[in-house]
Amino acid sequence: MNDPASRPPGTAHDGRLSYAIFQLARAHRGHAATMLRSMNLHPGQELLLMQLFDRDGQTQSELLEAVGLDHSTVSKSLRRMQDAGLLTREPAAHDRRVMVVHLTDAGRALREPIADMWRTLEEISVQGLTAEQIETFTTTAYAIEQSVKDRGQQVPSGESRL
Repeated sequence: MNDPASRPPGTAHDGRLSYAIFQLARAHRGHAATMLRSMNLHPGQELLLMQLFDRDGQTQSELLEAVGLDHSTVSKSLRRMQDAGLLTREPAAHDRRVMVVHLTDAGRALREPIADMWRTLEEISVQGLTAEQIETFTTTAYAIEQSVKDRGQQVPSGESRL
């Protein structure tokens, strides 16, 4: 922690772990964004593509749930990706209000470049860590994520959710 940017401000003293997570996420996302730009993608678009690589023909709602982003972000990303020729969106046969998303050949062609990007990002991220450290960090990160999600679903007494 010799880098001044890595030192938490005084007000974050009692939130050192949270500040470290913020710094890590910012650095990781920034590096991923640089790598994605070389594929003409914006951060988050690769997550949508990865879901479609696993199962093409998902509804917009299914994609929304899978990536955990808000509706407007997913809609905007899908529109941009459709404009770029990576996917198509068309109304479902069973319900014209439901949009089904399909990859185009150009979208499918990004499977290996995206897999390579994630592999490279992983190599950069774990450089200097042991297999045990990687496993411990991964388990801990998912436990923290679940804790934050669980807490976000709780409504403190006396408050209402709108």
